[in-house]
Amino acid sequence: MNNQHAMAGEAAQGRGAASYGAESIQILEGLQAVRKRPAMYIGSTDSRGLHHLINEVVDNSIDEALRGACTFVEVTLGKDGTCTVSDNGGGIPVEVHPRYNRPTLEIVMTVLHAGGKFDKNTYKISGGLHGVGVHVVNALSEYLEARVKRNGKKYFQRFERGNPVAPIREEGDGEGTGTSIKFKPDGQIFETTTFEKAIVEHRLRELAFLNPEVTIVFRDEREGYENTFHYSGGIAEYVQELNQNKNALFSPPISIMVNRQTVEVEIAMQYDDGYNEVLFSYANNIPTIDGGTHVAGFRAALTRSINDYARKRGFVKGEKEGVTGEDVREGLTAVVTVKILEPQFEGQTKGRLGNSEVKGIVESVVNEKLAEYLEEHPGPAQVIVAKALQAAEAREAARKARELTRRKGLLDGGVLPGKLADCHSKDASKSELFIVEGDSAGGSAKQGRNREFQAILPLRGKILNVEKARLDKMLQNEEITNLITVIGTNIGDEFDLQRLRYHRIIIMTDADVDGSHIRTLLLTFFYRKMHDLIEQGHVYIALPPLYKVSKGKEVHYAYSDDEKDQIVKDFGGMRGVSISRYKGLGEMNPSQLWETTMRPDTRTMLKVNIEDAEKANQMFNILMGEKVEPRRDYIQAHAHEVTNLDI
Repeated sequence: MNNQHAMAGEAAQGRGAASYGAESIQILEGLQAVRKRPAMYIGSTDSRGLHHLINEVVDNSIDEALRGACTFVEVTLGKDGTCTVSDNGGGIPVEVHPRYNRPTLEIVMTVLHAGGKFDKNTYKISGGLHGVGVHVVNALSEYLEARVKRNGKKYFQRFERGNPVAPIREEGDGEGTGTSIKFKPDGQIFETTTFEKAIVEHRLRELAFLNPEVTIVFRDEREGYENTFHYSGGIAEYVQELNQNKNALFSPPISIMVNRQTVEVEIAMQYDDGYNEVLFSYANNIPTIDGGTHVAGFRAALTRSINDYARKRGFVKGEKEGVTGEDVREGLTAVVTVKILEPQFEGQTKGRLGNSEVKGIVESVVNEKLAEYLEEHPGPAQVIVAKALQAAEAREAARKARELTRRKGLLDGGVLPGKLADCHSKDASKSELFIVEGDSAGGSAKQGRNREFQAILPLRGKILNVEKARLDKMLQNEEITNLITVIGTNIGDEFDLQRLRYHRIIIMTDADVDGSHIRTLLLTFFYRKMHDLIEQGHVYIALPPLYKVSKGKEVHYAYSDDEKDQIVKDFGGMRGVSISRYKGLGEMNPSQLWETTMRPDTRTMLKVNIEDAEKANQMFNILMGEKVEPRRDYIQAHAHEVTNLDI
């Protein structure tokens, strides 16, 4: 029985001539609904949606592992644009379904909301409970080939754009059990059909940490690349890897694993001598990037347990205020994962766990197990409490610093710094802030801008490295307070995106080593202290040209060496051609800076995204952290990629 979707017809442009009646209703049979509105099922048809296809197929294999039926998964990106996911699970059933009188494999591949995940007896725990599964992958693929080993036999069926090409066929004897799905994304649906190795590999590595009993092999035949992921240490090993470029305060990480009622809770955590919290959370192997009830339960219990221990041991006495949640999370790296029978995710992207009962269960488990750990490990316990108490002292110092800056009219936008050249528009959605280095570039930018909607904030030298600084020290830094004041959102617990004064914040620095360093410092600041600015797509990097290439009165700007060479070629060679290399923005006159870098209809900018929060966290640790060795190793490893180096 095909699932049917009824959709109202699109409103006609000529409303006077159109009528809305029964004939306006479209009945979309089977997977037609998916092809008609793909974004409803996979979120988008860009690169993110494309890679979601792989995740859905791999999640089926991992769900097999969760029920104890799979230990091996293999993912291969083919030269022909295909992806193949194979496992040694139970194999999709091929028998004729008694109710629908069709082979079960065909039903699973072609009927929405069909599958074993809705049967609690088969899959007690699963990530795929939104009806978005392999049938949606099938619908959005140019073709999909399913191979199944089951009952001592091998079976095969091919589908094209969701429809079976021929009936399922038996292909001889086969040992063991398992499923192999090979699919090619449909170019009629997706903006890009090229899989990115880094995105696929990150998710597979993450799944290997979360499922230590599974070995995952990843191959990219386009590059002749292969990697195997198997982490018997599970999420404790994950935390250690996250902290590999930091100074951990104790080792090994604290590990908690408890089954309570119908919820499996697993947590690993470790402190370092830094000031940032890094927390990754999952529910049934699905990343919950926006947290949820499991994270809320963990944080509440963490604060309570450390306070209880601190009072019991006399670190906090009498009526003195204990440590806050913010204090106990300073320098914390944690992975929180739960497995539950019926996860309730908020939104199709499954970004936040909503099960209300999970908060209490996680809170109870952490209260009990963390209290036991602190009693049995006095060394790490005292280090954790001392760290939290130091954070509390710094928080009080930061509060005083805030009050001082407020009295001066800073932070809350009361008095904007004199060096800001503001725009006339008060509509934040139309306004842009260019953050530029130095007075020279600032002068050109101020003269060349469109004053109606473009504001300019020049920086004096390099800003403070917030990776190594607490909040109280940050608020003593004039460049930092100027940034906070001008942007308008404040930072930390008082961050409010609604008060953002410019919807495009554009970092505009020179294309040299100093400019790159300033850009990294600014990105570190935004990533650590105004994370939502990046998350919501408000931060950009301007790309000024590297060269001015002219012949007579004809002038072109080149943003790379290849572009410069092509312009010279188009001019017919070097004869009569003049090439100027821009070392800094200050070398451009205002009109050149406007035309090449600031004018909305001709400029090129990069939007800063955080597709991979873990990778971003590691990169900031390496480039801006205390340890010198990882930074030196990274520079040596990537030195060959440098094309222009100004010394």
